[in-house]
Amino acid sequence: MPRRSILLFAAACVVLAAVIAVVTIVSATRRGEPSAGAIEVSQTGQPQIGGPFQLVDQDGRPADQTILNGKWSVVFFGFTYCPDYCPTTLGVLKAAQDRLGDQARDLQIVFVSIDPERDTPQTLKDYLSSEGFPRGVIGLTGTPEQVAGAARAYRALYSKEGQGEGYTMQHSLTLYLMGPDGRFRAALAHDLGPERSADVIRRAMARG
Repeated sequence: MPRRSILLFAAACVVLAAVIAVVTIVSATRRGEPSAGAIEVSQTGQPQIGGPFQLVDQDGRPADQTILNGKWSVVFFGFTYCPDYCPTTLGVLKAAQDRLGDQARDLQIVFVSIDPERDTPQTLKDYLSSEGFPRGVIGLTGTPEQVAGAARAYRALYSKEGQGEGYTMQHSLTLYLMGPDGRFRAALAHDLGPERSADVIRRAMARG
């Protein structure tokens, strides 16, 4: 093979590897946010996302990973004091839910707070009842240790920024689509928009 062809082939391989790496990375795209790193893959080829957790819902009831059983679920991590990403994402999920039509009955949204210091069950309940948010969102919170455990299971990163009452939280932005068996199916980018998000969910449902 001519040297020029070899070099072009090698360059193409590098580009392809870079594209694959980008696709498989759970990234935090806002300036200053922590990177969530690559999604780990098990020996079966399935990403190792999700697992046991112990939290409480917005009604103060204990909740664990079994809340995912029997439903398609979009799980994401955020906090009620979030000024932009979290309310925007909930609004997009509401619009995606509307586009799914009857299939929306099989989908639940699970919002896990990474700010347990402020996000009590009642705070979550008040926040998630806001008009424009999806119907029936399950809000979860817990002790700092419980929240950290849930975040580790989903490879979600977060950190506290600032001191006093004015602190904020930085967090990774990926949404996790989980199947009715509680296993990971797909990662949804935060900026997909309603139509594309609904399409990803619809296609995953069709595959089962």
